[in-house]
Amino acid sequence: MSQAEARSRDSSEMISIHGTSAKAIAITFDDGPNPEFTPQMLAIFREEGGRATFYMNGNQIERDPDTARLVHAEGHEIGNHSFTHPNLTELDEAAVRAELVRTGNLIRETVGVEPATFRPPYLATDAKVERIARELGYAVMGGVNGAARDWEMPGADHILEASLAVVEPGSILVFHDGHGDRSQTVEAVRALVRTLIKEGYMFVTASELLAMK
Repeated sequence: MSQAEARSRDSSEMISIHGTSAKAIAITFDDGPNPEFTPQMLAIFREEGGRATFYMNGNQIERDPDTARLVHAEGHEIGNHSFTHPNLTELDEAAVRAELVRTGNLIRETVGVEPATFRPPYLATDAKVERIARELGYAVMGGVNGAARDWEMPGADHILEASLAVVEPGSILVFHDGHGDRSQTVEAVRALVRTLIKEGYMFVTASELLAMK
């Protein structure tokens, strides 16, 4: 990493962990809604307890609005993950704003809530993206478990172990429920939730985590 890149990362407003004394974490999912795998993620929390945050793409909401409504009906948070999943740092300001505004409007029209948090696709962010997100009222969310790489399907054991290795109070964990076969993620998240419950953790939405002292 160059010195310029290091300074840019240090100054980023993207939140991957939120300081709190509570044993609470935010488990989050990107790239849905997906009619096959999103309901499987919901079932885990229905059975084990807690709530999660689903960062949805606008074009996926258009394809599957019923699953988006199901996520909301079961008490989980829906966040903005852009409309077409581009690398927002490669777009001009108008295009970045359009991606966020279009998806925010669609979430509001589909489930009747105003999204409060945003995750940039690929976790690719810069000062421009974060300024626009801030102007639109979004907190920019990252994650601590990038090494899990669940999008690459490295095996449920790897996803689980890489995530457990970095969990601490206030952690935000990134997984995926859309854009491919997410069966390994389902298996890993089920085991993760059960393990962390035994360790005394509770699972809250991203907005709930940010509101904790």
